[in-house]
Amino acid sequence: MTKPRRFLLGALLPGVFLLPLLSCGGSQHSAEEKYFLVATNIRLPYWQQALAGVNHAARQMQVRAEMVGPETFDPKAQHQQFLDLVKQKPSGILVSASDPALLQPDIDAAIAQGIPVITIDSDSPASKRLTFIGTDNYKAGVMGGKVAANRLQGKGSVVVYTMPEQGNLQDRLRGYRDTLAGYPQIKIAETIDIKGDPRIAFDKTQEMLDHGPKPDGFVCLEAIACPEVAEVLGRNNVSGKVVVAMDTDERTLQGIQKGLITATIGQKPFTMAYLGIKALDELHHHPPASQAANWSQDSQSPVPAFVDTGATLIDKSNVDGFIQAQSSAAAKK
Repeated sequence: MTKPRRFLLGALLPGVFLLPLLSCGGSQHSAEEKYFLVATNIRLPYWQQALAGVNHAARQMQVRAEMVGPETFDPKAQHQQFLDLVKQKPSGILVSASDPALLQPDIDAAIAQGIPVITIDSDSPASKRLTFIGTDNYKAGVMGGKVAANRLQGKGSVVVYTMPEQGNLQDRLRGYRDTLAGYPQIKIAETIDIKGDPRIAFDKTQEMLDHGPKPDGFVCLEAIACPEVAEVLGRNNVSGKVVVAMDTDERTLQGIQKGLITATIGQKPFTMAYLGIKALDELHHHPPASQAANWSQDSQSPVPAFVDTGATLIDKSNVDGFIQAQSSAAAKK
Protein backbone atom coordinates (compact mmCIF):
# COMPACT_ATOMS: atom_id res chain seq x y z
CA MET A 1 0.00 0.00 0.00
CA THR A 2 1.37 3.43 -0.92
CA LYS A 3 1.83 5.69 2.07
CA PRO A 4 1.13 9.45 2.01
CA ARG A 5 4.21 11.48 1.08
CA ARG A 6 4.49 13.23 4.41
CA PHE A 7 4.85 9.90 6.20
CA LEU A 8 7.34 8.53 3.70
CA LEU A 9 9.60 11.50 4.40
CA GLY A 10 9.43 10.70 8.07
CA ALA A 11 10.40 7.10 7.44
CA LEU A 12 13.39 7.93 5.25
CA LEU A 13 14.68 10.72 7.47
CA PRO A 14 13.54 10.22 11.10
CA GLY A 15 14.49 13.78 12.02
CA VAL A 16 12.23 15.09 9.25
CA PHE A 17 9.29 13.31 10.90
CA LEU A 18 9.23 16.10 13.43
CA LEU A 19 9.77 19.09 11.16
CA PRO A 20 6.21 19.37 9.78
CA LEU A 21 4.96 19.31 13.36
CA LEU A 22 6.54 22.67 14.09
CA SER A 23 4.31 24.43 11.59
CA CYS A 24 0.96 23.19 12.85
CA GLY A 25 -1.45 26.10 13.06
CA GLY A 26 -4.43 26.48 15.32
CA SER A 27 -7.03 26.46 12.54
CA GLN A 28 -7.11 22.69 12.10
CA HIS A 29 -7.92 21.99 15.74
CA SER A 30 -11.28 21.43 17.38
CA ALA A 31 -12.50 22.15 20.89
CA GLU A 32 -12.80 18.40 21.55
CA GLU A 33 -9.12 17.67 21.06
CA LYS A 34 -7.13 16.81 24.15
CA TYR A 35 -3.73 15.19 24.63
CA PHE A 36 -2.29 13.58 27.73
CA LEU A 37 1.11 12.75 29.17
CA VAL A 38 0.94 9.85 31.63
CA ALA A 39 3.94 9.65 33.96
CA THR A 40 4.65 8.69 37.56
CA ASN A 41 6.25 10.63 40.41
CA ILE A 42 4.94 13.67 38.57
CA ARG A 43 5.99 16.21 41.23
CA LEU A 44 9.65 15.59 40.46
CA PRO A 45 11.45 18.53 38.81
CA TYR A 46 12.14 16.26 35.83
CA TRP A 47 8.43 15.82 35.13
CA GLN A 48 7.69 19.46 35.78
CA GLN A 49 10.12 20.22 32.94
CA ALA A 50 8.21 17.76 30.78
CA LEU A 51 4.94 19.45 31.73
CA ALA A 52 6.41 22.77 30.56
CA GLY A 53 7.05 21.12 27.19
CA VAL A 54 3.48 19.81 27.05
CA ASN A 55 2.06 23.24 27.84
CA HIS A 56 4.31 25.01 25.35
CA ALA A 57 3.20 22.73 22.51
CA ALA A 58 -0.46 23.04 23.55
CA ARG A 59 -0.30 26.84 23.54
CA GLN A 60 1.26 26.88 20.08
CA MET A 61 -1.42 24.60 18.65
CA GLN A 62 -4.26 26.03 20.73
CA VAL A 63 -5.30 22.63 22.05
CA ARG A 64 -5.83 21.21 25.50
CA ALA A 65 -3.15 19.04 27.07
CA GLU A 66 -2.53 17.71 30.55
CA MET A 67 -0.05 15.62 32.52
CA VAL A 68 -1.51 12.98 34.81
CA GLY A 69 -0.15 10.20 36.98
CA PRO A 70 0.63 9.28 40.59
CA GLU A 71 2.70 11.62 42.74
CA THR A 72 4.87 8.72 43.91
CA PHE A 73 6.60 5.96 41.95
CA ASP A 74 3.61 3.65 41.54
CA PRO A 75 3.48 1.60 38.30
CA LYS A 76 0.13 0.01 39.22
CA ALA A 77 -1.46 3.42 39.75
CA GLN A 78 -0.02 4.59 36.43
CA HIS A 79 -1.53 1.52 34.78
CA GLN A 80 -4.96 2.38 36.20
CA GLN A 81 -4.62 6.02 35.17
CA PHE A 82 -3.84 4.94 31.61
CA LEU A 83 -6.89 2.65 31.52
CA ASP A 84 -9.11 5.48 32.76
CA LEU A 85 -7.76 7.81 30.06
CA VAL A 86 -8.43 5.34 27.26
CA LYS A 87 -12.10 5.32 28.26
CA GLN A 88 -12.19 9.08 27.60
CA LYS A 89 -11.08 8.57 23.97
CA PRO A 90 -8.38 11.28 24.00
CA SER A 91 -6.81 12.58 20.80
CA GLY A 92 -3.49 11.01 21.78
CA ILE A 93 -1.44 9.77 24.72
CA LEU A 94 2.21 10.19 25.64
CA VAL A 95 3.39 7.74 28.27
CA SER A 96 6.61 7.08 30.15
CA ALA A 97 6.40 3.38 30.91
CA SER A 98 7.42 2.84 34.54
CA ASP A 99 6.78 -0.88 34.03
CA PRO A 100 6.95 -1.70 30.29
CA ALA A 101 5.42 -5.17 30.64
CA LEU A 102 2.51 -3.94 32.76
CA LEU A 103 1.65 -1.15 30.32
CA GLN A 104 2.09 -3.15 27.11
CA PRO A 105 -1.51 -4.47 26.91
CA ASP A 106 -2.87 -1.03 27.85
CA ILE A 107 -0.93 0.63 25.03
CA ASP A 108 -1.98 -2.07 22.58
CA ALA A 109 -5.63 -1.64 23.57
CA ALA A 110 -5.45 2.11 22.99
CA ILE A 111 -3.86 1.61 19.58
CA ALA A 112 -6.58 -0.92 18.67
CA GLN A 113 -9.16 1.80 19.40
CA GLY A 114 -7.40 4.26 17.09
CA ILE A 115 -5.82 6.35 19.86
CA PRO A 116 -2.21 7.21 18.91
CA VAL A 117 0.25 6.36 21.67
CA ILE A 118 3.88 7.50 21.81
CA THR A 119 6.32 6.58 24.56
CA ILE A 120 8.75 9.14 25.92
CA ASP A 121 11.57 8.86 28.48
CA SER A 122 10.97 5.15 29.23
CA ASP A 123 9.90 2.91 26.36
CA SER A 124 7.65 -0.13 26.12
CA PRO A 125 9.33 -1.62 23.05
CA ALA A 126 7.24 -4.80 22.91
CA SER A 127 4.02 -2.77 22.68
CA LYS A 128 2.43 -1.33 19.55
CA ARG A 129 3.33 2.24 20.49
CA LEU A 130 4.00 4.27 17.36
CA THR A 131 7.41 5.67 18.26
CA PHE A 132 9.72 6.36 21.20
CA ILE A 133 11.07 9.86 21.87
CA GLY A 134 13.80 10.14 24.45
CA THR A 135 17.39 9.52 25.47
CA ASP A 136 19.51 6.75 24.02
CA ASN A 137 19.76 5.24 27.48
CA TYR A 138 22.45 2.70 26.67
CA LYS A 139 24.69 5.50 25.41
CA ALA A 140 23.89 7.50 28.55
CA GLY A 141 25.13 4.56 30.60
CA VAL A 142 28.28 4.36 28.52
CA MET A 143 28.81 8.10 29.05
CA GLY A 144 28.45 7.73 32.80
CA GLY A 145 30.64 4.62 32.86
CA LYS A 146 33.48 6.46 31.16
CA VAL A 147 33.27 9.28 33.69
CA ALA A 148 33.28 6.83 36.61
CA ALA A 149 36.19 4.82 35.22
CA ASN A 150 38.23 7.93 34.54
CA ARG A 151 37.64 9.52 37.94
CA LEU A 152 38.25 6.21 39.75
CA GLN A 153 41.52 5.90 37.83
CA GLY A 154 40.56 2.39 36.78
CA LYS A 155 40.01 0.76 40.17
CA GLY A 156 37.55 0.72 43.05
CA SER A 157 34.12 -0.43 44.16
CA VAL A 158 30.86 1.15 42.97
CA VAL A 159 27.31 1.12 44.28
CA VAL A 160 24.43 1.61 41.84
CA TYR A 161 21.02 3.08 42.72
CA THR A 162 18.19 2.13 40.40
CA MET A 163 14.61 0.92 39.97
CA PRO A 164 15.05 -2.45 38.23
CA GLU A 165 11.66 -2.69 36.50
CA GLN A 166 12.17 0.42 34.39
CA GLY A 167 13.43 -0.38 30.90
CA ASN A 168 15.35 2.87 30.51
CA LEU A 169 17.27 2.22 33.72
CA GLN A 170 18.02 -1.33 32.60
CA ASP A 171 19.55 0.11 29.43
CA ARG A 172 21.64 2.59 31.41
CA LEU A 173 22.92 -0.13 33.71
CA ARG A 174 23.84 -2.26 30.69
CA GLY A 175 25.83 0.70 29.33
CA TYR A 176 27.65 1.07 32.65
CA ARG A 177 28.36 -2.66 32.91
CA ASP A 178 29.68 -2.92 29.36
CA THR A 179 31.94 0.09 29.87
CA LEU A 180 33.25 -0.96 33.27
CA ALA A 181 33.93 -4.46 31.94
CA GLY A 182 36.98 -2.90 30.30
CA TYR A 183 38.30 -2.04 33.78
CA PRO A 184 38.67 -5.33 35.67
CA GLN A 185 39.72 -3.56 38.86
CA ILE A 186 36.40 -1.69 39.08
CA LYS A 187 33.62 -3.77 40.62
CA ILE A 188 29.91 -3.03 41.05
CA ALA A 189 29.65 -4.05 44.69
CA GLU A 190 25.89 -3.59 45.10
CA THR A 191 22.81 -2.58 43.15
CA ILE A 192 20.17 -0.90 45.31
CA ASP A 193 16.48 -0.73 44.40
CA ILE A 194 15.30 2.61 45.76
CA LYS A 195 11.66 1.86 44.82
CA GLY A 196 11.15 5.48 43.81
CA ASP A 197 11.78 6.64 47.38
CA PRO A 198 14.69 9.05 48.00
CA ARG A 199 14.72 8.09 51.67
CA ILE A 200 15.97 4.63 50.72
CA ALA A 201 18.94 6.19 48.91
CA PHE A 202 19.67 8.40 51.92
CA ASP A 203 19.40 5.60 54.48
CA LYS A 204 21.42 3.08 52.45
CA THR A 205 24.22 5.60 51.90
CA GLN A 206 24.34 6.50 55.60
CA GLU A 207 24.37 2.81 56.49
CA MET A 208 27.37 2.20 54.22
CA LEU A 209 29.28 5.08 55.79
CA ASP A 210 28.42 3.91 59.31
CA HIS A 211 29.02 0.19 58.96
CA GLY A 212 30.89 -0.31 55.68
CA PRO A 213 32.03 -1.41 53.33
CA LYS A 214 32.55 2.12 52.06
CA PRO A 215 32.40 2.26 48.25
CA ASP A 216 34.68 4.43 46.17
CA GLY A 217 31.93 5.46 43.79
CA PHE A 218 28.18 6.00 43.69
CA VAL A 219 26.20 5.76 40.44
CA CYS A 220 22.58 6.90 40.20
CA LEU A 221 20.59 5.73 37.20
CA GLU A 222 17.69 8.10 37.93
CA ALA A 223 17.18 11.61 39.27
CA ILE A 224 16.28 11.28 42.93
CA ALA A 225 19.09 9.21 44.48
CA CYS A 226 22.26 11.26 44.00
CA PRO A 227 21.01 14.43 45.72
CA GLU A 228 20.49 12.20 48.76
CA VAL A 229 23.93 10.62 48.36
CA ALA A 230 25.46 14.11 48.21
CA GLU A 231 23.48 15.15 51.29
CA VAL A 232 24.83 12.20 53.28
CA LEU A 233 28.42 12.75 52.11
CA GLY A 234 28.20 16.44 52.99
CA ARG A 235 26.77 15.83 56.46
CA ASN A 236 29.51 13.31 57.19
CA ASN A 237 32.30 15.47 55.75
CA VAL A 238 33.24 12.71 53.33
CA SER A 239 35.23 13.85 50.30
CA GLY A 240 37.00 12.20 47.41
CA LYS A 241 34.14 9.93 46.37
CA VAL A 242 33.09 9.63 42.73
CA VAL A 243 29.37 10.36 42.34
CA VAL A 244 27.78 10.16 38.89
CA ALA A 245 24.19 11.41 38.85
CA MET A 246 21.34 11.59 36.37
CA ASP A 247 19.32 14.63 35.31
CA THR A 248 19.49 18.29 36.22
CA ASP A 249 17.27 19.09 39.15
CA GLU A 250 18.45 21.98 41.33
CA ARG A 251 19.92 19.89 44.15
CA THR A 252 21.99 17.84 41.72
CA LEU A 253 23.46 20.93 40.10
CA GLN A 254 24.18 22.42 43.51
CA GLY A 255 25.91 19.17 44.46
CA ILE A 256 28.23 19.58 41.48
CA GLN A 257 28.98 23.19 42.44
CA LYS A 258 29.82 22.09 45.99
CA GLY A 259 32.07 19.28 44.79
CA LEU A 260 29.84 16.55 46.25
CA ILE A 261 28.67 15.23 42.87
CA THR A 262 31.27 14.54 40.19
CA ALA A 263 29.02 14.83 37.16
CA THR A 264 25.48 14.31 35.94
CA ILE A 265 23.95 13.27 32.64
CA GLY A 266 21.33 15.79 31.63
CA GLN A 267 18.33 14.68 29.57
CA LYS A 268 15.76 16.81 27.76
CA PRO A 269 12.31 16.10 29.24
CA PHE A 270 10.96 19.42 27.91
CA THR A 271 11.98 18.42 24.38
CA MET A 272 10.61 14.89 24.72
CA ALA A 273 7.19 16.13 25.77
CA TYR A 274 7.09 19.08 23.37
CA LEU A 275 7.91 16.94 20.33
CA GLY A 276 5.65 14.18 21.62
CA ILE A 277 2.56 16.39 21.74
CA LYS A 278 3.35 17.77 18.29
CA ALA A 279 3.77 14.25 16.93
CA LEU A 280 0.49 13.09 18.47
CA ASP A 281 -1.29 16.01 16.85
CA GLU A 282 0.16 15.08 13.46
CA LEU A 283 -0.92 11.46 13.89
CA HIS A 284 -4.37 12.50 15.07
CA HIS A 285 -5.01 14.70 12.05
CA HIS A 286 -3.15 12.58 9.50
CA PRO A 287 -3.38 9.01 10.77
CA PRO A 288 -1.63 6.17 8.94
CA ALA A 289 -3.75 3.52 7.26
CA SER A 290 -3.36 1.30 10.32
CA GLN A 291 -1.90 2.31 13.66
CA ALA A 292 -1.59 -1.34 14.66
CA ALA A 293 0.72 -2.29 11.79
CA ASN A 294 4.22 -3.58 12.54
CA TRP A 295 5.92 -0.33 11.59
CA SER A 296 9.30 -1.46 12.91
CA GLN A 297 9.58 -3.85 9.94
CA ASP A 298 8.06 -1.53 7.33
CA SER A 299 10.63 0.23 5.15
CA GLN A 300 8.01 2.92 4.40
CA SER A 301 6.90 3.41 7.97
CA PRO A 302 5.10 6.71 8.72
CA VAL A 303 7.04 7.02 11.98
CA PRO A 304 10.64 6.48 13.08
CA ALA A 305 11.28 3.74 15.62
CA PHE A 306 13.20 6.14 17.85
CA VAL A 307 13.85 9.88 18.11
CA ASP A 308 16.98 10.56 20.19
CA THR A 309 16.63 13.87 22.06
CA GLY A 310 20.24 13.74 23.26
CA ALA A 311 22.08 13.94 26.57
CA THR A 312 24.62 16.37 28.05
CA LEU A 313 27.45 15.66 30.45
CA ILE A 314 27.58 18.33 33.16
CA ASP A 315 30.45 18.64 35.63
CA LYS A 316 32.32 21.35 37.52
CA SER A 317 33.74 22.73 34.27
CA ASN A 318 30.39 23.67 32.73
CA VAL A 319 27.76 23.58 35.47
CA ASP A 320 27.60 27.37 35.93
CA GLY A 321 27.14 27.94 32.21
CA PHE A 322 24.47 25.23 32.09
CA ILE A 323 22.51 26.86 34.91
CA GLN A 324 22.70 30.26 33.21
CA ALA A 325 21.56 28.83 29.88
CA GLN A 326 18.72 26.95 31.60
CA SER A 327 17.53 30.13 33.33
CA SER A 328 17.74 32.13 30.13
CA ALA A 329 15.76 29.54 28.17
CA ALA A 330 13.05 29.34 30.84
CA ALA A 331 12.65 33.13 30.82
CA LYS A 332 11.95 33.12 27.07
CA LYS A 333 9.12 30.55 27.20
